[in-house]
Amino acid sequence: MKLFGVLGDPVSHSLSPAMHNAAFHALGMDCEYHAFRVSQDNLRDAIHGAYALGFGGLNLTIPLKEKALGIVKPAELAEQIGAVNTVDFREGIVGYNTDGIGAKMALEKRGIKVRGKRVLLLGAGGAARAIAFQLAKDGAAVTISNRTIERAQTLARDVSRVGSTRASGFDDLKTQIQDCDILINSTSVGMFPQVSETIVTSDMMHRDMVVFDIVYNPVNTRLLQEAKKAGAKAIDGVMMLVYQGAEAFRIWTGRIPPVDVMEKAVRERLK
Repeated sequence: MKLFGVLGDPVSHSLSPAMHNAAFHALGMDCEYHAFRVSQDNLRDAIHGAYALGFGGLNLTIPLKEKALGIVKPAELAEQIGAVNTVDFREGIVGYNTDGIGAKMALEKRGIKVRGKRVLLLGAGGAARAIAFQLAKDGAAVTISNRTIERAQTLARDVSRVGSTRASGFDDLKTQIQDCDILINSTSVGMFPQVSETIVTSDMMHRDMVVFDIVYNPVNTRLLQEAKKAGAKAIDGVMMLVYQGAEAFRIWTGRIPPVDVMEKAVRERLK
């Protein structure tokens, strides 16, 4: 049996075991995926220990993604983003970041091509960083909007190495939203238990836009409720979670991931 796992601190809330074990079962693979609580201080030992024990691969979640960069051999995009969420052991200890790919695939599987689109990205944290790099690299014009504009400016400066990007604060959000094709919330606003919170309301939106919230608990966030009220296309955060996991699965196994099975496992667990 081949073992896989997710490392984090805390990690008991992770939906990755349910998602990946469902995929392994569907494909008849003799593999198991488990969650392991690992502190930042013990991360190096944990990664090298998993490698020595013959694990097939690892995922990393908060607060380990940035720390891992100095432990693994990072792929180019992971190095640019400055964070690793997937570790592969087939050729040494190689780190990838599949968060941005997960966001891009969540959009494209709903028929939304990112190239040439004007994206307004709310937030400038770790998830925003991965999404901004991926979408800018793939040809979107990305505006990073954050309460603290200095953080947005720093991220925009970094992302400008791979594509078109600019920074803004929240002062003129309504105008920015009117000018965008895709609005992405990469903040934790609206996440359980603060489910009534949202940065953007329906009166700020327009019908021709896409609203994508990476929060998946709850699935139908207040932001997505506002988007539906405005007649905009709404995409929930489950699909980013699923597609980033599917990309990790592909990296580890070389197999085509059963995305429908993975999505069903996540949505059932969230119920």
